Amino acid sequence: MRLILGSASPRRREILAQLGIVPDAITAADIDETPHAQELPRPYCERVTRAKLDALASDPDDIVLCADTTVALGRRILGKPRDAAQAAEFLLKLGGRRHSVITAVALRRGDRHWLRTQVTSVKMKRLSDDDLNGYLASGEWQGKAGGYAIQGRGGAFISWISGSYTGVMGLPAAETMTLLHAAGYDTRDAP
Repeated sequence: MRLILGSASPRRREILAQLGIVPDAITAADIDETPHAQELPRPYCERVTRAKLDALASDPDDIVLCADTTVALGRRILGKPRDAAQAAEFLLKLGGRRHSVITAVALRRGDRHWLRTQVTSVKMKRLSDDDLNGYLASGEWQGKAGGYAIQGRGGAFISWISGSYTGVMGLPAAETMTLLHAAGYDTRDAP
């Protein structure tokens, strides 16, 4: 049995490492992550996660683990910004407000599938022009849902969180361990 991480995210690898888990293989699924018209954030996140899982080939006894993280402001999906202008737009919308960070985790082993979704409420402080311009100049916003990384410089903007910190990073640790156990992955050496 091999564990295949279907993600190129270094954060997801770090979270697995914190759990004492090292994937046997890492491969990212190449799928279209464009939201459908009128698609709500949680169903969108779950659909994308399932699509990633389905896009990866594996042997019948392998466990494939995929995840997707979506930032939602109400019913609006704030994906990965295409450029600094869109990152600024997202960050200004999030400033001073609560939003949701949704992370869906899915596993496949043979013809069995498991999925868990974790939703965390996050409040970001209002950003000053200096905060915003400094963050945009750092480039940390690139490739990050909602345009920020809680584990990096963006963490200084977060005034409140209710839920899973690792979920906001991109892989909720508790839910991931539960799914790995359900799929028969031996985590006895992990905490």
